Amino acid sequence: MELFKNTQIDFLGKQKIFIGISLVLLAISVGSWAAKGGLKYGIDFTGGANISVRFVSSPPIDRIRSAISARIPGEISVQEVTGENEVIIGLPLKEDVALQRERQTVVETLTSTFGEKTDRLDLNNAGSQQLAERLREPLQRAAIPMNDEQLAQLARRIFEFRNSPPRSGVLANFEQLREVEGVTPQVLEVIRQQCYLAPFTIRSAEVIGPKIGAEMRNKAVLAVLYALGGMLVYLAFRFEFVYGLAAVIAVFHDVIITLGFFSLTDKEISLNVIAALLTLVGYSMNDTIVVFDRIRETLKLSRRELTAAIVNDSINQTLSRTVLTSGLTFISALALWLFGGPVLNGFAFALVVGVIIGTYSSIFIASPILIFWHDRFQKGKRAAAPAAAK
Repeated sequence: MELFKNTQIDFLGKQKIFIGISLVLLAISVGSWAAKGGLKYGIDFTGGANISVRFVSSPPIDRIRSAISARIPGEISVQEVTGENEVIIGLPLKEDVALQRERQTVVETLTSTFGEKTDRLDLNNAGSQQLAERLREPLQRAAIPMNDEQLAQLARRIFEFRNSPPRSGVLANFEQLREVEGVTPQVLEVIRQQCYLAPFTIRSAEVIGPKIGAEMRNKAVLAVLYALGGMLVYLAFRFEFVYGLAAVIAVFHDVIITLGFFSLTDKEISLNVIAALLTLVGYSMNDTIVVFDRIRETLKLSRRELTAAIVNDSINQTLSRTVLTSGLTFISALALWLFGGPVLNGFAFALVVGVIIGTYSSIFIASPILIFWHDRFQKGKRAAAPAAAK
């Protein structure tokens, strides 16, 4: 499908304007980093606490985020685990000893938001020892004979049952306990009187230390560099070294400007954003390769040297493909950014900016580098060859 036929747009004739725009954007991006002391990293890279919470039904993400943010200062992230009725709450944490305190704050906040105001024991967030102590006297008053060892075994069986799949830590109702050995109707009635079931349970709580966060940050940078290095080698083998160099410079241009937009808008760099940047690297490189491949085919057919006219013709010939591919990708990324929710916001924002910058750089950055290299080095070599022969 061709949107444009026989276009004759002089893209390279306007290269100075667009290269100037790129230099301004690069300067603004780097300047923003310097003014703000670097990029703003998320908990994944700076360290913090991740608390995994499982709900009986689909968790209300926005309600959870607003409730936690009201109690705990700093950047709070709430990521939903798809298909698991589970969320991972990320908290800023400067010292390991604060984990238990923050965990308790999360439990209290979720209990006040989703639980009951009662003095009964929350069976979904209590330990087996707490349950045994809570039931000891009520069972005696109900004339249910059970010594301490039997009571401890009963409590352990209840919690093993609660924590096993498909419940995975959260009971939906007390009737499920009928399957537990030793839970008679009389015992179940005592449990009903002394306990209640919050619609959530804390599955786990762990600390990501600053050292681990720094290591993850370094690995993320290396992942991007390795991707660029691999693509440089491929393009050098598939085309020529200069083609690979031009494509890599264009991708560096895209990544720096995209990160600059994150700095200007004060958005966090998380693992989701790194995934988006790697996606951007592949997308921008692919778009550049399409143009380069058409340039190579045109050179073979015309049997001429590389000129601005050949590059312009190649870009015009691939213009329909570029607009269709980039346009549809941009619309998808924009919809994800607008309607995907807070969890995917950083990922989608990186794609929205990256698709625009990546398409722009394939035409106005990578292609002019080819012409510059040819005019500066290749022509000089060819001119020197006859003189050396004479």
